[in-house]
Amino acid sequence: MAIEQTIKIKISEALKHLDIQIDINQINIDHSKDPAHGDYASNIAFKVNKNLGPTPMDTAKKIIEHIDQSLFSKIEIARPGFINFFLKSASLSNVIDEIIKQDKKYGKGTDKKTKINIEFVSANPTGNLHVGHARCAAYGDALARIMSFAGYNVTREYYVNDAGNQIKNLGESIYQRYIELFGQKAVIPQDGYMGEDVKLLAQAFKKKYGDKLLDHSEKNLALITQEGMMQELENIKKDLKHFRIVFDVFSFESTIRASGAIEQALKELGKYIYQDGEAKILKTTTFLDDKDRPIVKSNGDYTYFLPDIAYHYNKMSRGFDQLIDVLGADHHGYINRMKSALMMKGYAANTLDVPLIQVVRLMDNGQEVKMSKRTGNAITLKELCDEVGVDAVRYFFVARSNTSHLDFDYALAKSKSNDNPVYYAQYAHARLSNVLAMAKNYQIDQTGALLKEPSEINLLKALQEFPVVVETTAKSKEVHKMALYVHNLATLIHSFYNSCRVIDEKELPLTSARLGLVLASKIVLRNALDLIGVSAPEKM
Repeated sequence: MAIEQTIKIKISEALKHLDIQIDINQINIDHSKDPAHGDYASNIAFKVNKNLGPTPMDTAKKIIEHIDQSLFSKIEIARPGFINFFLKSASLSNVIDEIIKQDKKYGKGTDKKTKINIEFVSANPTGNLHVGHARCAAYGDALARIMSFAGYNVTREYYVNDAGNQIKNLGESIYQRYIELFGQKAVIPQDGYMGEDVKLLAQAFKKKYGDKLLDHSEKNLALITQEGMMQELENIKKDLKHFRIVFDVFSFESTIRASGAIEQALKELGKYIYQDGEAKILKTTTFLDDKDRPIVKSNGDYTYFLPDIAYHYNKMSRGFDQLIDVLGADHHGYINRMKSALMMKGYAANTLDVPLIQVVRLMDNGQEVKMSKRTGNAITLKELCDEVGVDAVRYFFVARSNTSHLDFDYALAKSKSNDNPVYYAQYAHARLSNVLAMAKNYQIDQTGALLKEPSEINLLKALQEFPVVVETTAKSKEVHKMALYVHNLATLIHSFYNSCRVIDEKELPLTSARLGLVLASKIVLRNALDLIGVSAPEKM
């Protein structure tokens, strides 16, 4: 168990002796910035002072009298009432054995018995994924990895909008390129698709069907549209797999429509619907929205909002406790309207969470790059990964908060220097791997009893922290905190490596102890990197 959590438990038990019940999550434990003030500190005396008083200093003293001090060399009170904890060395070093025994499971949370659906990417299958999709993909998958590791039952879902005008325009665009291959003039629709992928699809249709689809019939267009859309979806799946993302579920709007779910949703929403002429309006202002929303147009067609409501009802019918929709920043107005629609069916407002992902700018030598040099079109996920590598793209796209704009620096992402944070972290792992390879004939001491140097103690503290970082990151959904942890851990590893001689023939017991720390650090760094989808190389 992480030290922070252990201290919380000890404080909670002390408070029970004082007849104070408090949610353990309300107890704050902070790292002390100055070693003279201990290893950890808590402001709990301020929170419960009204019950114990008269001052936080008096309250802190009463709490300390009831704390089990077996882990600590001492506990002090600092004005105006902070409690500072000084750990015994053994309290930290025990983590080495725990990490080595648990290996890939170190940091993994207990089963939360909570089913989470995370929908992300969900780009229309009308072309390649571009850079904007890539940041949503990196965030969504990292969130799924972290929440799953924290003990949530996570399903990754991709919603395929295969029933709108974009899909019709895709089919017509492919058809026009198809007839062009037989010498006819192509007339691409105004909102059609001009990409190279459409030309390739047309060529595939010619190879498969010859001239059998030349008639501009409804049947031929339906075939071209369906097969073309599915091939575009397969291309997306292929690019996502290369990006280390595999979805558990693909749901289709056409299936939702065919199932009668939309008509059922209309019935269930009845008391919240009113007429505006021939149109039907959903009174979402009854709950969280700033204005009511049309769901059926005056011509009888559904607005996009209604099928989306039916789809979210469908997700909840599958037994999920929470839905997470990862969307672009331009969907801000979508959040409260969908929350309102779910509340109309009796779900709590927090049933749906919508992390918004801000835009990415690609920068090269200080200049924004908008178009691919090869195609002249928007830069695709595959092109970006081919140029700088999957690891760099995944790391950079989660290293900043999803609510912050991101400038992706091509030159930095490709550099082999410590200025490049992903290289810096991976190099730390490779360094540890190299030490262990050189020391394969030495004993490894998992007790950590001889570790005393400041760089060793600081590294041990960071290793103890990992389970807490997993837990808090999963709850906050701020995946950049895991990238920050990776960077901080790598910094401590490099500091330890540079200040402590690991292999020393004249100090074999100390060598064994430091090898235990090296192995534990390697395990935790690998686990943390994996949670953001970045590889941990043995050599660089």
